[in-house]
Amino acid sequence: MEYPMQELDAGDETEFLLGNSINHDMETYTVTIKNRRTKKRNIFRLLCSCWCSLWRRCCGPRELRPRTIHLGKPTYGQYPANAIRNQKYNIITFLPLVLFQQFKFFLNLYFLIMATSQFVPDIRIGYLYTYWGPLCFVLFVTICREAIDDWRRHKRDQEVNSQKCKRLIPTDANYETVAASKLKVGDLIIVDKDERVPADLVLLRTSDRSGSVFVRTDQLDGETDWKLRLAVPTTQKLAHDKDLFNVSATIYAEKPQKDIHSFIGTFTRHDASNADESLDLRNTLWSNCIIASGQALGVVIYTGPETRSVMNNSQPRSKVGLLDMELNTLTKLLFVAVVGLAILMMVLKGFGGPWYRYMFRFILLFSYIIPISLRVNLDMGKSYYSWSISRDPAMKGTTVRCTTIPEELGRISYLLSDKTGTLTQNSMVLKKLHLGFTCYTQDGFSDLSAVLKLAFSANGIELKPSCSKFRRSDNTRIVDAVQALALCHNVTPVYDSSENSETNSITSEAEADQHLQAPSPSEDPVSYQASSPDEVALVQWTQEVGLILSRRDLHSMQLKAANDRMYNYTILQVFPFTSETKRMGIIVKDLQSGEIIFYLKGADVVMSSIVQYTDWLDEEVGNMAREGLRTLVVARKILTEEQYTDFENRYKAATMCVTDRAARLAQVVESLERDMELLCVTGVEDKLQDHVRPTLEVLRNAGIKIWMLTGDKLETATCIAKSSRLVSKTQSLHVLKRVLTRTDAHLELNNFRRRTDCALVISGESLEVCLSYYEPEFMELACAAPAVVCCRCSPTQKAQVVQLIQKYTGKRTAAVGDGGNDVSMIQQADAGIGVEGKEGRQASLAGDFSIPQFSHLARLLLVHGRRSYERSASLALFVIHRGLIISIMQAVFSSVFYLSSVALYQGFLMVGYATVYTMFPVFSLVLDQDVDAETALTYPELYKELAKGRSLSFKTFFIWVLISIYQGGVIMYGALLLFEDEFIHIVAISFSSLILTELIMVALNIRTWHRLMILAEVFSFALYVLSLIILHDYFDSEFIRTNDFLWKVLVITLISCLPLYILKILRKKFSPPSYSKLS
Repeated sequence: MEYPMQELDAGDETEFLLGNSINHDMETYTVTIKNRRTKKRNIFRLLCSCWCSLWRRCCGPRELRPRTIHLGKPTYGQYPANAIRNQKYNIITFLPLVLFQQFKFFLNLYFLIMATSQFVPDIRIGYLYTYWGPLCFVLFVTICREAIDDWRRHKRDQEVNSQKCKRLIPTDANYETVAASKLKVGDLIIVDKDERVPADLVLLRTSDRSGSVFVRTDQLDGETDWKLRLAVPTTQKLAHDKDLFNVSATIYAEKPQKDIHSFIGTFTRHDASNADESLDLRNTLWSNCIIASGQALGVVIYTGPETRSVMNNSQPRSKVGLLDMELNTLTKLLFVAVVGLAILMMVLKGFGGPWYRYMFRFILLFSYIIPISLRVNLDMGKSYYSWSISRDPAMKGTTVRCTTIPEELGRISYLLSDKTGTLTQNSMVLKKLHLGFTCYTQDGFSDLSAVLKLAFSANGIELKPSCSKFRRSDNTRIVDAVQALALCHNVTPVYDSSENSETNSITSEAEADQHLQAPSPSEDPVSYQASSPDEVALVQWTQEVGLILSRRDLHSMQLKAANDRMYNYTILQVFPFTSETKRMGIIVKDLQSGEIIFYLKGADVVMSSIVQYTDWLDEEVGNMAREGLRTLVVARKILTEEQYTDFENRYKAATMCVTDRAARLAQVVESLERDMELLCVTGVEDKLQDHVRPTLEVLRNAGIKIWMLTGDKLETATCIAKSSRLVSKTQSLHVLKRVLTRTDAHLELNNFRRRTDCALVISGESLEVCLSYYEPEFMELACAAPAVVCCRCSPTQKAQVVQLIQKYTGKRTAAVGDGGNDVSMIQQADAGIGVEGKEGRQASLAGDFSIPQFSHLARLLLVHGRRSYERSASLALFVIHRGLIISIMQAVFSSVFYLSSVALYQGFLMVGYATVYTMFPVFSLVLDQDVDAETALTYPELYKELAKGRSLSFKTFFIWVLISIYQGGVIMYGALLLFEDEFIHIVAISFSSLILTELIMVALNIRTWHRLMILAEVFSFALYVLSLIILHDYFDSEFIRTNDFLWKVLVITLISCLPLYILKILRKKFSPPSYSKLS
């Protein structure tokens, strides 16, 4: 409805505005307009809601849901495809995303703007390729690198996705072969020995009749030991695999989780048996595990991005080196210099006419101050450093997984190290056994063996006092302790089959088959598989003293005494070790006596409250810990049939709970852990790695402060700190007492503040309290200490400590470890170093660098770190100098020729200057070195200077700026003074002097010559001489043959370089660098 205001005169308008009827029409009109606006808003909201819903459905995070799977029948639901995709791009997104990543950087964006401006005729300076050529070359190298990397990822994904799998089908063919990417939730698949599990499965059947199968999980959790997995008992009892299609059963699985150490599910059978069975981690096969023995059949429960392995593939933080950040700051300074120089030219020229056009042309002319080749040279240099680290014969097995931060190795101020497996070998040997009445060492183990021979005689455990020098009670306690060590574990004996000795392959007998024929150790050598090297060490020790673990399966265990007599036990329950409980238990039934025995072993922290009180436990545990031994407290409890039956009923009820299952199970088990009989305390030694002491001493002399972060107890960590020379002989240790309150923290920190030259020892519990109340004060004291030992640290605390050091000191940190619990620390540090150890390869794969042993760390930091940083700093400054000097010449040229915005060098000369003529000599600086490897390791004090960052600082930067101004001014003014006839002669004289100056400056800055450096210098000079002959458009061929050209170029070059050479000699004589004093 239109409002006809224009048809009224002034009087009618007044009457119209005041009229009642017109007011009613006005209200109607307003309501109509509001209704229309409301409809539009509703339609807009509806469209937005639909679009957001579509976006969430297609691109948003997928909703994770629990599922119920009907066995042998299709499972309906929207589940992701079982395809692994690690590619960063696809055909459509590749170019846009790569270009976006590149032009995110100020340097590349700046040159893109400069190159694009050349399409505007009014501000065009020269040929398009003089700007687009270098930019396109940089982008081409980057695009090719990204394309190759993404193609490799695609090939790896394709290889995994195309893995052939056997899918069970209800036909005579039994199974069909399909690609792993075609698997769906609910499919029944067969996995053979040494095959990768293609998806997350619930294990239904195995080739072993007990339903057990071993898997290797090193690609999932980094642990190299074999894990035991169990089939669902109901499906294992079926006669044939095809019977799975005839069973009416469902499997409930919780929603997909990241936690690879837990699973909650239920197997329900709806037909004859109509029974529920609880499912836990032991009934699963996670994707990327390898079947180590036998054959497994399982049902797919999670696929693709919902599998445990994919959900745990979090991308580590993108690490940017300190050198790159410093260069980014210098690049911004250079940009300010470009703009400032352009403004200066405009002030001298005057702001008349289209001044903004002239100013932009000046910015274009001076744009070479910011060298676009800087990133390319540094990236190629880093690739070379990484290659040289990997190829170092003194560090065989070293791998560089992150090629962007090798310079960080040269500026480390804090090294944070794990203890077990990093400083120590993670090779365990039982050194002490304390039984309460006496302590046995390695010298006394033969006496124990003699007691056991007598005890396990044909007459049984009855001992004759007259036949032994020990009292009867002591002998009985010895037998009980050794029996406990031989029974309380999760160790499985694996025999090397002599039948396969010709092919050098090892056949692992499945647990349930070993009872058919238990090979004698004399016939086939036995090896032990367990999740903990401590347990293996204890079982190996019982074998040495005469009680051998001969066989073990899911439900039974057999021990063999020295007289070849077999002792059989039934395994009733097993309670595995966890980091939360810090203990491991087992309930067995002695088939000889009929006794039911509950054995428990664990850390003294938890066991001291479980065992009956004794006055020697704490003292002996402390003594062993001070000797650097890992202690375990072993206890037992004899149960009656009624006690065990009651416990079993409560335990089964807890296993059927879908919610809070773990807490309910722990509560039931804890009801047994009361008033247990203390049997013994074991002391296991973890040997130091080779050359740990000299390596730590060298690093300490290099000015690197070393922090040891470990989950071990305080006494053991303190002992290892002393034995490994983490703390020097002249320094003392200050152990921070247990801190529980803010007052405690205040008092303890004040006590430590009064100590001088003293290393700090603190527990994880006390650390948490100190950080919660006095974080800045604690970090100030700790960072000032020569060394710090943090014991009982969780993986999260390790990463937190690294983060706090970075926050409060601003120094560069390196973290080294070998286990999965070190990954968070390694990823948080500026340089993460993984050691390939017995705990697996998870830390090695997560690290930026991987070394086979800790002793290689000194060479990695002091030699390769030094070279990488010094070379990159020298290369960066020279590339900046190369751009500055030609821009200074352009400024002089413009100021002399009436402030004209005309390029001094046109076309190929500008492109060839930074590529053809000077690229090889400048890049050859990556081969330079100030000291050799032997000197760097012999005099580690040289490393201290690198942490100060003097090789690339504002001081060195401005020195090179002054050098560039001097040389650029000398060359340009010299060419202007000495030229006579034509402008082209200025170009020939100045450009020739410029190239010679650059070649000579490279030679002056080289400290150790390499044959490739000489070749680069000669080759570049020859190329330029050839260009003088060929490029007639840029050089006067007749003039360059004259003596005038030759002497003018030589004089200008001499004036530009000779003073710098003299200054270099004077500095070397009166203020030599520290490394030159050693040569």
